[in-house]
Amino acid sequence: MNIYHRAITIKTVAGRPSYHDMSDEIKAVIEQANIQNGLLTITTPHTTCSLFFDECMHDTNYFGDDYLHVDINNVLDNIVPKMTSENQYNSPGPKHIEFGLSLSDPNYPAEKWVMLNTDAHIRSSLFGCFSASVIIKERVAQLGELGRIYFVDWDGLRERNRTVNFMTMGN
Repeated sequence: MNIYHRAITIKTVAGRPSYHDMSDEIKAVIEQANIQNGLLTITTPHTTCSLFFDECMHDTNYFGDDYLHVDINNVLDNIVPKMTSENQYNSPGPKHIEFGLSLSDPNYPAEKWVMLNTDAHIRSSLFGCFSASVIIKERVAQLGELGRIYFVDWDGLRERNRTVNFMTMGN
């Protein structure tokens, strides 16, 4: 049995959820792993992100967002309103803000406003799935003709670099 690992970095956008079709990366990983038949697992370690399986809808808005993703955002805006100020939700509380301000990350400022992302945590929890698994058969991901695995970062407060991990097992 062969095992292959790969990680990629995705740059997200600010101001709205950031969706990314993983099709090209999935094909590349299968090719690089040199696996004929097996399993591909895709994960992300970020708590405001999701991986999900859905259909490619072909039409996009002026930002390049798939119409289905725009529809998902519109529905979620009604269920989980975007966080616009402190105390809109119970989270984050004072202990979490203190913890967040104590972190030192040169890529992101230690400011209170960056923790106003409770809506992104709720959306990720509702949408679920920090991982997805795909069967590989004869060097092809078994996703169907229109099926895609999408990565989404629900936290649109600022641009970020996000990690997506791939692992294949098989022969």
